[in-house]
Amino acid sequence: MRKRLIKKYSKRYIARQFIFIADMVLVAGMLALAFLLRYNWSSLFQMGELVVIQTFYFLGLNAVSFLAFKTFEGVIRHTSIEDIVRVLTALSLVACLAIVGTFTGRYFSIVALDIPLGVILIAFILSAFVLNSFRILIKAIYWEYFEADKAFFDSERRRVMIYGAGEMGVVALTTLQNTTRNLDLNFEVVGFVDDNPYKTGKAIQGVKIYRPSKVFTKSFIAKKNIDEVIIAIEDLPSIKKRKIVDRALEAEVEVKVIPPVKQWVNGEFSPAQIKNIRIEDLLDRAPIRLDNENVLKEVSGKVVLITGAAGSIGSEIVRQVLNYQPKQLVLVDQAESALYDLQMEILRNRKEGLKDVEAVVADISRYDRIEMLFEEHRPELVFHAAAYKHVPLMEENPFEATRVNVFGTKNIADLSVKYGADKFVMVSTDKAVNPTNVMGASKRIAECYTQSLNGVGKTRFITTRFGNVLGSNGSVIPLFKKQIEEGGPLTVTHKDIIRYFMTIPEACQLVLEAGVMGEGGEIFIFDMGDPVRIYDLAVKMIKLSGLEPEKDIEIVFSGLRPGEKLYEELLNNKENTLPTHHEKIMRAEVRVLSLDEVKAGLERLSVSMSTLDNHGIVREMKSIVPEFRSKNSIYETLDV
Repeated sequence: MRKRLIKKYSKRYIARQFIFIADMVLVAGMLALAFLLRYNWSSLFQMGELVVIQTFYFLGLNAVSFLAFKTFEGVIRHTSIEDIVRVLTALSLVACLAIVGTFTGRYFSIVALDIPLGVILIAFILSAFVLNSFRILIKAIYWEYFEADKAFFDSERRRVMIYGAGEMGVVALTTLQNTTRNLDLNFEVVGFVDDNPYKTGKAIQGVKIYRPSKVFTKSFIAKKNIDEVIIAIEDLPSIKKRKIVDRALEAEVEVKVIPPVKQWVNGEFSPAQIKNIRIEDLLDRAPIRLDNENVLKEVSGKVVLITGAAGSIGSEIVRQVLNYQPKQLVLVDQAESALYDLQMEILRNRKEGLKDVEAVVADISRYDRIEMLFEEHRPELVFHAAAYKHVPLMEENPFEATRVNVFGTKNIADLSVKYGADKFVMVSTDKAVNPTNVMGASKRIAECYTQSLNGVGKTRFITTRFGNVLGSNGSVIPLFKKQIEEGGPLTVTHKDIIRYFMTIPEACQLVLEAGVMGEGGEIFIFDMGDPVRIYDLAVKMIKLSGLEPEKDIEIVFSGLRPGEKLYEELLNNKENTLPTHHEKIMRAEVRVLSLDEVKAGLERLSVSMSTLDNHGIVREMKSIVPEFRSKNSIYETLDV
């Protein structure tokens, strides 16, 4: 019965007309009391009709002021400081108008307007106190009524701590308190957590502030029965966020986050916007500072050709290049559906100054097809992101890895020279360093060829190397998310395997910056931050989903896949690095092969491909890249 009543009436509100009438009745009562305090009973009765006239006059002023300031439109149960200020402002206006009326009445001998100043002042003080007390009392009764039934609410209530006692935290507190009786979103804010020692021990709206060291213990979480911690700090650095999440997970409490203010719907925050922490948020790093002026100078007004344009890396390069007003974009990819989607996205968000977008379905290993594009469009800037990147698949298909990654790159590079492109920027991988698989070796051969071409024509060849990117096709994070949704298990190849990670936008920003700074012949490597152990990543993703590793979701070790190694490198053992003007980009000092030497190797590789013999193809790859040593692969026998 109680539950039905609460559900029925908790969503009903006092009518605005009733609030207006109640305010007017209260004001009338306070005016009568003011007259009574100003005069004794006998004097008041002697004034008789004059008091009645002045009362109606005063109430008329109140009615007009209340209507003007809409004091009756606030929801009483959620009365805030703004509502109280609105009432005080309306009453202040009434007092000012009444005082002006008093002096006017005395000057023109209009006794109906001549309300004694003492009565006006007393009425203002009493009305301000009673009207606001009325609102606060209704709010208190409403909340107390719900609090009385602990057994009903405790079963559904989420007890939360808000991390951050700043402005955003206060907004979160107010919003959660105002919606907590909606029964669909039932929160109880137990306290704040804040690093500022000057705030510790104090309270905001009756909610106490605790220091993190006290909160993030299993005993405190159990004692206070905390369900989750909500991070409410604007522009919180990823490193700091990672520390908070780690401490919360150690204390076995869920962590959620309030999105930045700019992402709030219509500029307002609602509990529905509270989100689970994404693992990408914890692996992300500080934003990259680009030399936008130089990038604009390099790209603006030019014809830009991007291969692999529909892929995760290529499409982000497209989006970022669009910000620098290219004259024309030529987008090349084999994947027709993904390419069409990208073309439609660009057309929907067409940038000013962009005259043409050409989406071309083409295979980069077909020289004649690609030459048609170069001859027609004469690109000045080429970003080469097309490649096969899946290590185990390429280990089983060395012919395809060589056809696309090696000879496809050769086609794009040769045509860049032939048609006079200014720059050719190649997207490479950390797997090209001391390769242990076919994919990495194919990318290293492509690096060698493009480097050897530098200086042959006007085209300057630049290579960029980086590790795994979050959310890219084949990335481990989307795989883990899918496995968690399916109830597990999560498959990890080896407990000690580590990888570098970078966000797609971050990687592509660095590709642009490196392309701008490159003079030709360089291999630029990116600061990938600290490597991440994949097992730890799996454990954290399970915990962030509110589940327990091995209990709710099992982690299974499947063993290293063909061509896979425990850790990736960004530099060959014989390579060194030099700093550049950008703190996240370094230049690798590498051994550059002569063009004749590389061409001879490619001719032998081409002959091997004609036989369709995988062992023969891989043998020739190893002759071109001596540091190529296969791991967990059938091609290990070739290293003997």
